[in-house]
Parts: sequence; structure tokens; C-alpha cells
Amino acid sequence: MPVSFTQGIAVGIAVLVSVLLVTVAHWLLTHQLAKVSPLARPLVRHCRVSAYAAAAVIGINIALPERDEMPDRALYPIIDHGMTILMIGTMTWFALGVAYAVTDTVLERLAAKNHDDDHHSRRLQTQVRLLRRIAATVIGVLAVAAILFTFPAVQGLGAGLLASAGLLSVVAGIAAQSTLGNIFAGLQLAFSNALRINDVIVFQGEWGRVEELSLTNVTLRMWDERRLVVPVSFFATTPFENWTKQGASITGWVMIQVDWEAPIGKIREEVGDYVAHHPLWDGRRWSLQATDILQDGIVQLRAVVTTADSDARWDLCCDLREHLITYINQNFPEALPRRRTEFLTAGDNEPYAAVFPDSAFRRTREEKPGSPGPDGSLAVSGSGGSELRDGDDSGGDTDGA
Repeated sequence: MPVSFTQGIAVGIAVLVSVLLVTVAHWLLTHQLAKVSPLARPLVRHCRVSAYAAAAVIGINIALPERDEMPDRALYPIIDHGMTILMIGTMTWFALGVAYAVTDTVLERLAAKNHDDDHHSRRLQTQVRLLRRIAATVIGVLAVAAILFTFPAVQGLGAGLLASAGLLSVVAGIAAQSTLGNIFAGLQLAFSNALRINDVIVFQGEWGRVEELSLTNVTLRMWDERRLVVPVSFFATTPFENWTKQGASITGWVMIQVDWEAPIGKIREEVGDYVAHHPLWDGRRWSLQATDILQDGIVQLRAVVTTADSDARWDLCCDLREHLITYINQNFPEALPRRRTEFLTAGDNEPYAAVFPDSAFRRTREEKPGSPGPDGSLAVSGSGGSELRDGDDSGGDTDGA
């Protein structure tokens, strides 16, 4: 046996005492300190299991007999080495729990007052999350290094590596250039306030919200619930739209195409009345303007509205577009977009030429008098649309939507 019966009882008592101490600490944190300290419950949540494990290992180490007191001295190095590794592992686990408990306390306090307009709160959340990942990485690397250096062979290897540390650092830097670049880019984004948790950005023509910012990747929650994982180096080297950089409020617009006969003044009044009574309008501003006349003679209107955030912007713009389509269709059908075509008889040649002296029809007649087209008609164009010269005696004006 590695230990005697008496030594086993001593180890059991030490473990029991350590576990009882952790149980008392757990009760105090849950029932007493939780009322006065916001850190108590996160500590219990993250450190309960690791604390019991660390307490058990500490108890065993305290009660473990010395080498000379063990019946089988050959097993002592193995047991001692194993207990050292267990001690490092459980203490690392406990340290990670403490780090997460502290950062969770800070994040919960920031989340309680967090909203899209609170730039300071969202910036701190981003930085705290990033620092937590850095701390967890450092603790993990140190723990692995400590465990490896408990092996004599690794200790000898470490001494040899130390002599050639300069060369190895250059090789490691070249090999990990991409990873290190992403890490530094993540730190740059977090601490330069260029990108924060819950920021709304545009990525490849689609808008999404920053859900997670790590040392190497940015997770975007797109509007359709997809998740895009993008390297942080992209945002450090490529310009991108950040709709919530200075605030969550945003301006939206709706494009409507109408005919020349559209009563723009009445449509503007309808837009103002509809927007003023819409719950998603933030009350800052709205407008309706004729922004362009397209090549086919269609008038382009643009309605501009402001909202509190990007979600409200999308919904309000869709609602306003649907309302204008219904309103114009029901009240001003003549304002719907139309393309005009006029059919002229042969006898209308001279009046038409008098009205449109520079038309293509007149130039064609002067160059080739009396030369009809393949179908017996000549096509001409003017500012109002396209006209056809027809050999038929019948003629008239037709409009098509």
C-alpha cells in the first residue's frame, strides 16, 4: 500500500475539513454577503465546483506523509508529482472562475444601464470582455507552462531553449504573424472605440449587430438571425459603416416613382400626417422631395424619416412605402408611373412638324420624303415619349401604366 491505514485516515480528515471550510464560505457568500456585495453570487456560480476540488487537493497535500514515512518509497515521486499537477490544475480552474466572476459583475452592472445611445457603457463592455479573454489566455498558458516544467526532461529542454531564445522568437514571430496581427487588431478595435458590442454595422451590403468581439474574430448577428464570423483584421484594414458610432438614431428614406401629373403637395401632406402619428417616428424630422426625373420621364420622390434605431428605421420605411402605394393608387391613379405613346396619321404630318420642328420624324421626311418604314410607319421620339407615324386613317392618344 502507498500509505498506511492511519495515514489514510489523516488524509481523509484533512480533505473533510477543507471541504467543510469551503461549504461554510459558500453559505456565507449565498446568505450573507450576497445582500451587500454584487460579487458574491458570481463567485458562487463560477467557483463553487473548482473551490471544492482545490480544497480537496490542498487537504491531501497537507496530510500526505513525507517520503520517509511512506511504506512504499518508490511510489512517493509519482504521487508527489501527480499532486503537484493536480494542485496547479485546480488552482488554475479556481483562478479562471474568479476572473469570470469579477468580469461578470462588471458586465451585469453595465448591462443594467446599457442602451444603444450609451457609448461609454458599450465601450466598457467591449473592453472588459476582451480583457477577460486576455486574462483567461494568460492564466491558461502559465498553467500549461507550470505543468510542463514539473517534468525534469522539459526543464532541461527549457534551459537549452533559453540559450537560443533570440532565434526562436524570430521564428515564432514569423510563424504566428497572422494570429498576432489579429490579436493586435482586436486590441486596437476595442480600445480605439471603433467597434463595440451591440454596434450596428454594414458588412458586404447587409446590416448586422456586433454580438461578440474576441481577440481574433468578430461575430455579427445579421438581421435574418444568421451569424457571420469575420476576422478582426478585416475591420482594422477595411472601411466599414458603423450606424451607432455616435448614437443609435438614424435616418431612413423611401423612394417612390410617380407621373408628372402627381400632386406632390398633397402627397407631402399625407406623408407628414402619416409619419406624425406613427409610433416608430422619433419626432426629429421628415421630408418629401422630388429628387430626380428619370430618363423615361418618371418623377422620383424621396421621403425621409428619422427613427431611434436601425430596427425602427426598417419597419417605419416599409410601413410608409406600403401606405404611399395604397394612398396614391386609391386617390390619384393618374399619378401612377406611365409611358406615353402617340399614334399620328399621315394627315397630321404638318401639324406635328410645326409643334416639333427638330423631331427625328421631320428630319427623316426631309432626308427621304415619302419613305415609310418596313411596316408602313415612321417612329419618332420627343420629350413626352415615343411617337409612331402610321399609315392608318385612325389615330388617338393612349396611356399605359
